[in-house]
Amino acid sequence: MKDEGGDFGTKIKIGVCVMQKKANSGPMRQILDRLQKFGEFEIIEFMDKTIIDDPIESWPICDCLIAFHSSGYPLEKAKAYAALRKPFLVNELEPQHLLHDRRKVYEQLQRYGVHVPRYALVNREVPYQELDYFVEQEDFVEVHGNRFWKPFVEKPVDGDDHRIMIYYPSSAGGGMKELFRKVGNRSSEFHPELRRVRREGSYIYEEFMPTGGTDVKVYTVGTEYAHAEARKSPVVDGVVMRNPDGKEVRYPVLLTPTEKQMARDVCIAFRQAVCGFDLLRCEGRSYVCDVNGWSFVKNSHKYYDDTACVLRKMFLDAKAPHLSTTIPPTLPWKVTEQVQPSEGLTRQGSGIIGTFGQSEELRCVIAIIRHGDRTPKQKVKLRVTEEKLLNLMLKYNGGRPRAETKLKSAVQLQDLLDATRMLVPRNRPGRESDSEAEDFAHAEKLLQVKAVLEEKGHFSGIYRKVQLKPLKWVKVTTSNDEGEEERPVEALMVLKYGGVLTHAGRKQAEELGRYFRNNMYPGEGTGLLRLHSTYRHDLKIYSSDEGRVQMSAAAFAKGLLDLEGELTPILVSLVSKDSSMLDGLDNASIEMEEAKVQLTKKVTEQVRLLASDEKRTEEYEVIPPYDQARALGKTNIDVDRIAAGRYDITQIPDVYDSCKYDLLHNAHLNLEGLDELFKVAQLLADGVIPNEYGINPEQKLKIGSKIARRLLGKILIDLRNTREEAISVAELKSNREQESTSKKAEKEDPEYQSKLYIKNDDMRRTSTSDISMDQDDDDDKETKYRLDPKYANVKSPERHVRTRLYFTSESHIHSVMNVLRYCNLDESLLGEDSLVCHNGLERLHKTKELDYMSYIVLRMFENTAVKLEDPKRFRIEMTFSRGADLSPLEKNDSEAASLHQEHTLPIMGPERLQEVGSYLTLDKMEEMFHPFAMPAEDFPPPSIPAGFSGYFAKSVLERLVNLWPFHKHANSSGK
Repeated sequence: MKDEGGDFGTKIKIGVCVMQKKANSGPMRQILDRLQKFGEFEIIEFMDKTIIDDPIESWPICDCLIAFHSSGYPLEKAKAYAALRKPFLVNELEPQHLLHDRRKVYEQLQRYGVHVPRYALVNREVPYQELDYFVEQEDFVEVHGNRFWKPFVEKPVDGDDHRIMIYYPSSAGGGMKELFRKVGNRSSEFHPELRRVRREGSYIYEEFMPTGGTDVKVYTVGTEYAHAEARKSPVVDGVVMRNPDGKEVRYPVLLTPTEKQMARDVCIAFRQAVCGFDLLRCEGRSYVCDVNGWSFVKNSHKYYDDTACVLRKMFLDAKAPHLSTTIPPTLPWKVTEQVQPSEGLTRQGSGIIGTFGQSEELRCVIAIIRHGDRTPKQKVKLRVTEEKLLNLMLKYNGGRPRAETKLKSAVQLQDLLDATRMLVPRNRPGRESDSEAEDFAHAEKLLQVKAVLEEKGHFSGIYRKVQLKPLKWVKVTTSNDEGEEERPVEALMVLKYGGVLTHAGRKQAEELGRYFRNNMYPGEGTGLLRLHSTYRHDLKIYSSDEGRVQMSAAAFAKGLLDLEGELTPILVSLVSKDSSMLDGLDNASIEMEEAKVQLTKKVTEQVRLLASDEKRTEEYEVIPPYDQARALGKTNIDVDRIAAGRYDITQIPDVYDSCKYDLLHNAHLNLEGLDELFKVAQLLADGVIPNEYGINPEQKLKIGSKIARRLLGKILIDLRNTREEAISVAELKSNREQESTSKKAEKEDPEYQSKLYIKNDDMRRTSTSDISMDQDDDDDKETKYRLDPKYANVKSPERHVRTRLYFTSESHIHSVMNVLRYCNLDESLLGEDSLVCHNGLERLHKTKELDYMSYIVLRMFENTAVKLEDPKRFRIEMTFSRGADLSPLEKNDSEAASLHQEHTLPIMGPERLQEVGSYLTLDKMEEMFHPFAMPAEDFPPPSIPAGFSGYFAKSVLERLVNLWPFHKHANSSGK
């Protein structure tokens, strides 16, 4: 301490006034030992007995105080001691009480302009107190009129209560996940049966933030230093990832300039120099959701070094400002320390097809994947005139008499069930006259609707949905006699159900995810998991609106990322729905209807000729048209069409579907004749299903491009974005190498060491960000979600792999494949070869079905040995799989037999669409895809908040539109 004359006499005394359990923790010992080795400080540890039992007047006197609250700690005594002795406080004591109330934490964060999730407070004075401002329904809670749709988060207001709940929507299967402090290898538990929120206390309800399955914890040491680590989020499966030593796996990541400012604001808001907080990164924005006092990183020697250096500067600035805070060239504890060998990831090399040079690195994996095995889809159609059902339609379509309505939510389906129960007659009508027969059929269908809606006793909206479409209207006088209004008098009701992902389908999807993890990322193996945790793996999973597709995506993610537990939390955390891109056939409905009519005529003529040649038609009893239709399961019966002998092939896929399902899942029933029926149905389906998407190449291309236009556009954007990022990383790397050369020259300057000491006095050296990313907080160079190379034992930390997975149905798989095969037939590309090689076209021609879990994969590689401007810098590789394309009657394959016993079929491996050694550049693929893809400028702009520039100075989308050489031509040609 300084004497009266200002000279430095004794060592600065650092008081450690914390509970002994905290003082003896690994991180605290590492940091205190380093401080002591500087030789400038005396560490004085307060014992528990002293803190709890002794009066503050007898506590040791110190110059600087490390003190923070924990269980059993007398905070008020510590405050009184600080007021008495007035030491320099690393963490102020007065504001520490705020950290134990989540309400006060959020209020303080908002007061300092720090983003927090949207939230609302429910305060109860006594347990189970009923509150008029709090409403709970099946899929949302409402607080003071502020509605939170599931999934939402429920947190106790007590900051020391770590039992946090996440409630999931019924459309994803419902249930609740409980998060808690780590117990062994678990940090959360899923409870599928719990759907109601807690009422025994006061809670915060907040919007669930999808973070891609990874959480970030930020640790500050003063306002100028922040260290961030990523870990697997407990929200996903609750299993803690541990290394072989049993320690939780975490990876250091870079903070953006915006996030660094947030860390500074958190320190200032709570006056805690050393603290930790949880950072949620969601859709390009970052939010703080929890703040903890005095938090340290575990198992990071580099972090301990930095923390000791920053604390040293704080203590010297506070108590010996005349002394230099320059960090010595060799840290005192490094003199005898042995250097540990660094661990590295294998460089990306050869792909699953062929062998490529070691200068190639995988940059992007794009896959379009069909859902897994499902139950047969079923449908009930009926015309309704009942006022209850028509009023229900008006209730949910905004009162518009000519607008159709879709009922999917639990509330909507419950309304329909209530109405149907009232309409189903107690006694079944007779069948003697035509009108009685129609009444009977109508009553049977209402009864079927009721039975389907009552199944399982609760609604799972992703597997049952109802469409109500008005057919007839009349004009009626309004209730106030002031005019007329339209009212529907008849509507078509269509109930769709079934098509549920089976246990076999989940198993198929999970297995395919594991296959992708081990085979689509060459040279990585389990390193893919590390890529993902370090934000070097940019993963996004998209799904259509269908439940079987969503669950397939979740099961695949489970296998890909080696997750455990139920699919509902994985679905909500990792899968995004995009029905406009992956659902629906409306854009091509006219062309598909034309193809079906042409195919019907073609098949009908052949069947007529066969029947005429055999002269066997008159040998059979003529079945009345009505009964024919009933036997086929038809709901809208066109008697004249059937009587005219026009064959209906639209039921063939359904018959084939049902036969295949029963052979696989109900083989134990030994249904006589099912084998033969399946063989016939399969032969017919092989002709019908592929031709639903066009009966010749030109028609297949036209229909495919209309169905998949948006998806094709998104794929091109994915590839271009990857190229732009790769080029920027390459330019950045080149700049660093130039800087390194310049620094090497500086070191030859004899005055370099003294210059270096002066420069190091700026404590910005301790920032976790790379220097080139931190100068002047230049938003143009802001790096989003990157690994911190300073702390990570990885040889290529700047390498970034983008994965985009699109889960969809059969229609989109066929459509994308048809564009790949036939894109060269477009008039603007005449003379060009197909993107698919001759052998690939032959294989596709022989492929009759793209079965469950069939997929198309595009992988893009970057050849870093080629100049940036060379088109051969980026190469595309295309493969596809027929999916689970094995007959359930297959007896020869031993693997098939074994899997057949488990009611599942194997997924075929990938097949080439290009010749070995061929080279498809990204430029060429862009040129061939362009006429059929939605232009980048037609996509809605990304929702990037103000002040967040993302990856580049200009948005990637804007740059792509400006760079793309064909967009003007496309606009002028209307393609």
